Amino acid sequence: MLQKVKRHIITSVIVAAVIYLGLSIYADYQSVIDAFSTFGLALIPVLLILSYLNYFTRFLKWHYYLRVLKIRTEFWDSFLIFMSGLIMSVTPGKFGEVLKSYMLKTVSNEPISKTAPIVLVERITDFLSLLLIAIVGAYLYGVGKEIVIGTAIVFLLLVIVLSNKSLASYIFDIINKFGLLKKVVPRLEQAYQSSYEMLQVKPLVLMFFLSLVAWFFECLGFYLILVKFDSSITLFWSSFTYAFSTILGSITMLPGGLGVTDGSLTFLLVEKGFPTDVSVASTFLIRIVTLWFALLVGIVSVVFYQKKYGKIEAG
Repeated sequence: MLQKVKRHIITSVIVAAVIYLGLSIYADYQSVIDAFSTFGLALIPVLLILSYLNYFTRFLKWHYYLRVLKIRTEFWDSFLIFMSGLIMSVTPGKFGEVLKSYMLKTVSNEPISKTAPIVLVERITDFLSLLLIAIVGAYLYGVGKEIVIGTAIVFLLLVIVLSNKSLASYIFDIINKFGLLKKVVPRLEQAYQSSYEMLQVKPLVLMFFLSLVAWFFECLGFYLILVKFDSSITLFWSSFTYAFSTILGSITMLPGGLGVTDGSLTFLLVEKGFPTDVSVASTFLIRIVTLWFALLVGIVSVVFYQKKYGKIEAG
């Protein structure tokens, strides 16, 4: 299992290196280096703390969903499993985080079909919180209205469908008519039941607001980076830019949004009037302290998990 993960990480790192090299050439490599020198290192620990607060707040969502599904685990085990899932941050749409369900099965013996939907619902609440920021910003700044509204409609429809038991029952009846698919229906029904329970009004609203808090930490980190280069920038504009670029990268389903998120951040900064070298340097910095830091946290957590439970053999 981990050999596959290692290959995926190496591939993502190579792709990222090519993308960042391309951006550096576009901005003039020496100018980007000079921008980094101007930025300095004093703010880096603060940015890493903010990113870690994002991960920890999202962990609280994960742990809450375990309680909603009546899955009992030790707090430390739950924490290790969630943080280990960050190693899959460079998988398409982060859905490789279903690894957490394999790890959870080792700890609690809960079926994967019951816990895998947590990853889906986590993504839904993440998207809805980012979309709220992006929708307001899209109308204020006249950027990406169609993309943001279209994405919001898709996710709202997904919530409505997953919350509609009658529709789900109808779909399962259709699947049951196909002999080859009939045997998977019990697992699908269990997965649906988990999604249904997590998308009830109370958990949906609570976790939507917790997601807002989580993503605010990374938006704040991006704002602090930009303020180092331009003190006139506002927190909301930087939050919109970060949220919108993250959404764009996610809907492409590219690992970590590589290329799309980076390109969008750089483009929006240049459009705002930032020098090209500063725009590229700012993009590098926020991606290092968010995406790549998450990967590092995931690797360390997997090491601790395997020391306690042995090798991860899933898949």
